[in-house]
Amino acid sequence: MKATYRPWLFRYAVFVVCWTIVLLTAGALVTSEDAALAVPDWPLSYGTLTPPMVGGIAFEHTHRVIAAILGMFIVVLAVWLWAKDERRWLKYLGLAAVAGVIFQGVLGGLTVLELLKYWLPVAHAVTAEIMFAVLVSIAVFTSRWWLGETARYEDSGSGLSSIHSIVVLNSALIFVQVLLGAGFRHRYISLLPHVIGSVCVLGMVIYTAMVLRRRFPQAPEMVKARKMLHAIVGTQFLLGLIAYYARVTTANAPEPVAFMVASTVVHTVVGAVLFATSIYVVILSYRLVPRSGEVRVAAEGRMAARG
Repeated sequence: MKATYRPWLFRYAVFVVCWTIVLLTAGALVTSEDAALAVPDWPLSYGTLTPPMVGGIAFEHTHRVIAAILGMFIVVLAVWLWAKDERRWLKYLGLAAVAGVIFQGVLGGLTVLELLKYWLPVAHAVTAEIMFAVLVSIAVFTSRWWLGETARYEDSGSGLSSIHSIVVLNSALIFVQVLLGAGFRHRYISLLPHVIGSVCVLGMVIYTAMVLRRRFPQAPEMVKARKMLHAIVGTQFLLGLIAYYARVTTANAPEPVAFMVASTVVHTVVGAVLFATSIYVVILSYRLVPRSGEVRVAAEGRMAARG
C-alpha cells in the first residue's frame, strides 16, 4: 500500500528523536555524576513528584521527568501513526516503541530499587540505545524521501560480502561496543574490552564506508551516509581519548570533576548517535539495493516477458 507523506507527522517524529537525545544526555549525566542512587525510591522521588532539587537528586529527578515526558510523546506518536499512516507494519512499530519505553522505565526503576545490581544499569543503558534507533527509524519511515520514488542500485557483492551483510555486521559490532562501554561506565568490566572494541569498530566503520564508496559512487544517499559514518566515528574515537584522559587525570578527585563529566557525557551521547546512524545506513541499504534474490526474480521476470 502506498502511504501518504504527512509533513507534520514527520516533523513530530524528528522532534521526538531530538527529545530522546536530551534524555540520553540527562541519563549520561546521572551516571557521570554518580547520582543514580541519589533518589532511593521509585516511581516517586522521596515519596513526592517535587523533591528538593539539590545535589544528585536534581540530576536523577530531572532524568525521570524528561523520561516521563518522552513516554507521553511516544504514546502520541504511536496514536498518530495508528490513526493516519496506512502502513500496518509501521503502526505496530509505533506500538513497539510504546512497549519499549515502558520497559525502559521499569528497568530504570529496578536499577534504583535493586541498588545497581544484576547488570540492570547496563541493560537500562543499552535499551535506551535501541529505543533511540527505533525512533530514528520511525522518523526515516515517515520522511518524504522514504515515501517517494528512489533509484535502485545493484550490488556487486553477494552472500556475506553483500552490502546488506556488511552494514548489519557494522551495526552489530557498534552495538557490542555500546554494551562494553556501558559495562565499563557502570563498573562491571574493565576498560580493556572497551578499548579493543573501539579499535574494532573504527576498522569496521572505515571498511563499511570504503565499500559504500567503491560500490555506490553514483548514489548520493550512500555518499552522504559514508561521510556521516566517517565523521561520527572519527569524532567518537577522539572523544574516547579525551574522556579517558579526563578520567585518568581526575581519578583522585573527591567528587566528579566538570571536565570528566562533560567529556564522558558527550562521548556517551555521540556513541548513541553513531549506533543510530549505523541503523540508518542499514535501512538505506535495504531501501536502495535489491537483495540478490530480488535481482534474480526481476531478471527472470524480464526474460519471461521477452519469451
